Amino acid sequence: MELNAKIPPGPLKDKWTYYKDHAKLVNPANRKKLDVIVVGTGLAGSSIASSLAEMGYHVTSFCFQDSARRAHSVAAQGGVNAAKNYKNDGDSTYRMFYDTIKGGDFRSREANVYRLAECSAQLIDQAVAQGVPFGREYGGYLNNRSFGGVQVSRTFYARGQTGQQLLLGAYQSLMRQVAAKTVSLFTRHEMLDVVLVDGKARGVIVRNLDTGEIERHTAHAVILASGGFGKIYYLSTLAMGCNASAIWRAHKKGAFMACPSWTQVHPTSLPQSGSYQSKLTLMSESLRNDGRIWVPLKSNENRKPNDIPEEERDYYLERRYPAFGNLAPRDISSRAAKERIDAGFGVGPQQNAVYLDFSKAIKEQGKPKIKEKYGNLFDMYHKITATDAYAEPMMISPAAHFSMGGLWVDYELMTTIPGLFALGEANFADHGANRLGANSLLQACVDGYFVAPYTVSNYLSGEIKEPRLEIDRQEFVDAEVAVRAHLSKLVSINGSKTADQYHKTLGKLLYDYCGLSRSKAGLLKAIGEIRELRKDFYENLKVSGDEDEMNGELEKAGRVSDYLEVAELMCQDALTREESCGAHFREEYQTPEGEALRNDEQFCFVSAWQYQGEDKEEILIPEPLTFENVELAVRSYK
Repeated sequence: MELNAKIPPGPLKDKWTYYKDHAKLVNPANRKKLDVIVVGTGLAGSSIASSLAEMGYHVTSFCFQDSARRAHSVAAQGGVNAAKNYKNDGDSTYRMFYDTIKGGDFRSREANVYRLAECSAQLIDQAVAQGVPFGREYGGYLNNRSFGGVQVSRTFYARGQTGQQLLLGAYQSLMRQVAAKTVSLFTRHEMLDVVLVDGKARGVIVRNLDTGEIERHTAHAVILASGGFGKIYYLSTLAMGCNASAIWRAHKKGAFMACPSWTQVHPTSLPQSGSYQSKLTLMSESLRNDGRIWVPLKSNENRKPNDIPEEERDYYLERRYPAFGNLAPRDISSRAAKERIDAGFGVGPQQNAVYLDFSKAIKEQGKPKIKEKYGNLFDMYHKITATDAYAEPMMISPAAHFSMGGLWVDYELMTTIPGLFALGEANFADHGANRLGANSLLQACVDGYFVAPYTVSNYLSGEIKEPRLEIDRQEFVDAEVAVRAHLSKLVSINGSKTADQYHKTLGKLLYDYCGLSRSKAGLLKAIGEIRELRKDFYENLKVSGDEDEMNGELEKAGRVSDYLEVAELMCQDALTREESCGAHFREEYQTPEGEALRNDEQFCFVSAWQYQGEDKEEILIPEPLTFENVELAVRSYK
């Protein structure tokens, strides 16, 4: 099968305008006849659900949380990017496009990335209109700060809670449509399968998590906005409920999975403090604007940080990447931290962290100014660690964070299944092999507010004559039978190990062999061990309770069963890409200085994987990447 990205013709800066000018429309009377299912209520899910409902479509929205407000978008703290050039420091749509392409190590589509930058300015205006309280300068103008991988200030922020404030805006828009009865919202419902009719996505099978009841829902199109799967590593910055099940079940129905091994490790998480932990806490990347990262020059240092004189400190990012310093991109900053920690220069009780020091910034700007910018983050750090970061450096460490990989989508954000769309972190589209900070909130909002309303309508224009389906159609019956069989299988194993135990073991495997660095030998070993772990899972899993009731252990088991399959594909994807690019660092492919070594001649493509059936190897179908507006170059931040 040859992949068609459906990129519009014409110059790069005109492609999105051309698409909008030529997209097919649905008149208001016909919109009332068309139903759309949206899975997920984060920024991407809430924004597309409310946008389509406002247009007149009937939308059915699902989330597994007890409220749409609890979607994981709230966790993105530091900001959202937009090329408005408010600081008059040389920013532009093209510069933002180039920074994003370069930040992703030239492994993303030019057309998608340019559209992201182009739509960014609109988003800020929309968010302000919704009441998002962005930080402002003394005169009232919106303020900006910098994030990693750029040399301009384009990040708009609401202190350290930007994601939460943006989500409140989207949530208000969603609930307005719920009140208007144009959106039917089902909380505490988890999607367990996509239903295809005549090859098109026409509905979903969901489980009511409060009752255990299995439900069938039909629509003319299905949109997955279910987030990323960094939680596969067990210890991650993600909420406990984040999972891969929605996109993985879609993958097994025919939606290609793209670049699943590209998972970002964030450089500013709180370090693991013990084996009892089930997640890690993210500290915003915005802290790197004023914080300086260092380790002691002496290995196995046991002095307190304030007792270590300046001349005995190694500001390793400033030393290795002087042009960007502490604002080097996340993948580079995380690997640099790991290198120092592995070399014996880590700090803290477990020597698994580095210092993030604000003493210079406080001396120059004063404590009140730093508190104004980052006060809630410092408060959070103090609450968790009982340490005053105004008085001594924070301790930070790399942690699994964001999935650049996800379902393959074309320019219209449609998967290889007609009528099935994927938005936000659920798709692979905009970030390449590494995401620049503050682009995640941007992508989710742009996909939902500005892109999908056009592209979904373009698709639905061909579905006007399609009737609403009855839920007793054989395709829905068969899908429900398969879902029930899988749930019963998990419950009936009746072994001795919990899903959490398997998840924890899997997470360590991935950290060790498919984490910040990978090797052929390690990946082959991981694939073998994952297969053995999956075999053991289906022999020794213990799920208490029954499938026909509220059952949190069954929820976990279903998600871990998917993780065990996703993990193998992640390692297979990493194994086949014999180069280093962005977050994918193959130890065999690096420069003498230890930097990533790309192979543009052989691997300048998106890896799209086609499911072949249980226990069968997936087929790799590459989507070649062409660069007509940027020159492929070695990514340097020195």
